[in-house]
Amino acid sequence: MQDTSRPIVLISGAGVAGPALAFWLERCGIEPVLIETAPTLRTDGYMIDFWGVGYDVAEIMGLLPQLKRLSYDMSEVRFVDDAGRTAGGFSADLLRSAVGGRYFSIPRSDLAGEIYRSLEGRVETIFGDSITSIEQDDAAVRVTFHHAAPRQVDLVIGADGLHSRVRQLVFGPEADFEKYLGYYVASFTVEGYPHRDEGDFVSYGVPGRQIARYALRGNRTAFFFNWAEDRKLPFDHRDVVAQKELLAQRFGGAGWETDAILAMLPSCSDLYFDSVSQIRMDRWSTGRVALLGDAAFCPSLLAGQGTAFAMIAAYVLAGELDRAHGDFARAFKNYDTTLRTFIESKQQSASRFGSWLVPRTKGGLFLRNQVTRLMSLPFVGDWMMRSAFSDNFTLPGYRIGRAAPNASAGQGAAS
Repeated sequence: MQDTSRPIVLISGAGVAGPALAFWLERCGIEPVLIETAPTLRTDGYMIDFWGVGYDVAEIMGLLPQLKRLSYDMSEVRFVDDAGRTAGGFSADLLRSAVGGRYFSIPRSDLAGEIYRSLEGRVETIFGDSITSIEQDDAAVRVTFHHAAPRQVDLVIGADGLHSRVRQLVFGPEADFEKYLGYYVASFTVEGYPHRDEGDFVSYGVPGRQIARYALRGNRTAFFFNWAEDRKLPFDHRDVVAQKELLAQRFGGAGWETDAILAMLPSCSDLYFDSVSQIRMDRWSTGRVALLGDAAFCPSLLAGQGTAFAMIAAYVLAGELDRAHGDFARAFKNYDTTLRTFIESKQQSASRFGSWLVPRTKGGLFLRNQVTRLMSLPFVGDWMMRSAFSDNFTLPGYRIGRAAPNASAGQGAAS
């Protein structure tokens, strides 16, 4: 790094990974600067199951009390038929039991917002702008932007998601690293939808398509769509109008409440729409530039833990930068070595989950629903959940973790 009293790290992306990294960097004497394409914090996204090592990181950060206030205690995952009758499902208590009660559901945007609020006012954030070029040498990185004046910084971290601009500029086009898994996902929220089923995640499926809803506070409802596509669709991920039209085409006339839900689509302002893809890279850094979270190793929504992985990776990257005392090359290497086996195993698991989440045949739907019924049997559900909900990873015991607001409460940190 440059010989300055406080090295500067530019972080592209103010979702989960970027602010989480900024949180830790600030605690080890490094100055983070966030840049975000959106004019404000994003409100789109989806409901996530929050547990495991990501939960541990949030606890070390001292964020659990705030996150729990924003969270939801799901009662049941319920699969229904066209008439709304229960066809399968399981109690959410099985999930909680599998992880010792350290589990809750929370909208991703609420989690991201709480992380950002924990550092707001202390970390410079540039909204409504993006990086246009990155040039680096042995001494520094020079960055230009669409609007802001050019800057020279010590490191650049791309925490800008599946469609990372930093990755494109420094490592190459997205197609070189993307593994499309054969599915798409969408979600949005609206007010005033009449069917609530408070506490239940209610899901309906036909071959190759799955739609679900969950009641939120303030008379809002969140809707979730997953569907199979053999090939990637030729759409612009920034074209919301085209995305809404495509979603209506794919799910129109599918049965159950689908048409009533689609009728709410034109009025929504927070549509999330994307392919279910993974990012697989042989290396997550080059020179003074590194990638973090989905930009480096998107596990896909099928993994169900992308947000948690981002928080884990932010903690590890900051911890290694702190340990390295300016030797960023060593820090980046150790960051990769510490996480790669864990991340790749989760990616492999996720790539096999699509046929369970979105069965492509009537027989597959029937089998999935019947298996979930068996989970109510003694020991069966507990065994299945413990097999699925496990993290074979121990958090390193970095100095920054011991100095964090609630470090003594963390679980699983190794010294």
